Amino acid sequence: MAIAKNTICVWYDKDAEAAARFYAKTFPDSAVGAVHRAPSDFPSGKKGDVLVVDFTVAGVACIGLNGGPGFKQSEAFSFQIATDDQAETDRYWNAIVGNGGQESACGWCKDKWGVNWQITPRVLTEAMAAGGEEARRAFEAMMDMKKIDVAKIEAARRG
Repeated sequence: MAIAKNTICVWYDKDAEAAARFYAKTFPDSAVGAVHRAPSDFPSGKKGDVLVVDFTVAGVACIGLNGGPGFKQSEAFSFQIATDDQAETDRYWNAIVGNGGQESACGWCKDKWGVNWQITPRVLTEAMAAGGEEARRAFEAMMDMKKIDVAKIEAARRG
């Protein structure tokens, strides 16, 4: 198996494998690859504990590192998942929030491991790319939302 030239490394306290398996069952084009165990004791674990998990989220290669409690996730990093409609938006949002996660603002939510997600309908991205008054109206509508409401964004685009 070839090692990717560029891979996202996500730091977990101790649950990288559980997180990777959740992502693999939640998002298409996602999978869990190799699970590597520590060859000896380390500061936050013991020999034989899961240390690194290779996984893919929506086609993006990732490594989950069980590095211990030293570093926490923040909104400075997030996975952004583009959705085609309200049903897809709801499915991903509800999977993350309903599995111990929490809602945030403007299409952002956090999974139970602290990793941040943007569940972003394409209609919002398209409105922002259109610029001008259409973008302003869509942006203002979005600012009042937690999970993005596709119908409200579409209505804002139309004015």
